Amino acid sequence: MPPKDIPCRDRLIFAMDVPDCGAAMALAEELGEAVTFYKLGLELMMSGGYFDLLDWMLARDRKVFCDLKFFDIPATVGSAVRQLKDRGASFVTVHGNQSIMEAAADNKGDTLKVLGVTVLTSLDRGDLDDLGFDCDVGDLVLSRARRALEAGCDGVISSGLEVPRLREFVDEKLVVVTPGIRPVDNKPAGDQKRVVTVETAFANGADYIVVGRPIREAASPREAAESIQASIEAQFS
Repeated sequence: MPPKDIPCRDRLIFAMDVPDCGAAMALAEELGEAVTFYKLGLELMMSGGYFDLLDWMLARDRKVFCDLKFFDIPATVGSAVRQLKDRGASFVTVHGNQSIMEAAADNKGDTLKVLGVTVLTSLDRGDLDDLGFDCDVGDLVLSRARRALEAGCDGVISSGLEVPRLREFVDEKLVVVTPGIRPVDNKPAGDQKRVVTVETAFANGADYIVVGRPIREAASPREAAESIQASIEAQFS
């Protein structure tokens, strides 16, 4: 199946992990046209002004991924997704079991896409042991991706390391968003453990990548973002 019809520059999602909405707006202005898609997470949600920031992004023709990882009883998750579905966001994340994912999918409307979290890229085999998962990381990611699709979710969050198995054993229509990106192999991973480069993520079959620290902490965030955009364009040219 050919690649999904996704504008090339939208394939980079910048993780806007800053303390408050003012800082987010300032950084978005600095990034300019280098970034068209933003991930807004829990830190910004708790800082206040989250939906004002969402509206501000949308007014500037930016796409928004609400990375809120809803995890509660199904009725509550369904209600939360229903509250969000008409706000203009493109993606929202949900954690949890089949019934939780089904509740999210049942309430997402026509434009909001629900992404099921498989295994966080900050977790490795030892962490899964601590959590009581007696299975291979790849097997768990594959199982959760299948269940997400069965539940009516549009896609999943997955490390690029597991994407080849998703493409082999799960329907190609599944949207795969890959965090834990480091532009070069020797870049420090920070709190991420299962990381890949930009090129590997897309070669393995990811549809989108999420990049935060390598852009945010660069001497010139805009130049760093443009460099990654150039790498993405090269993958799809």
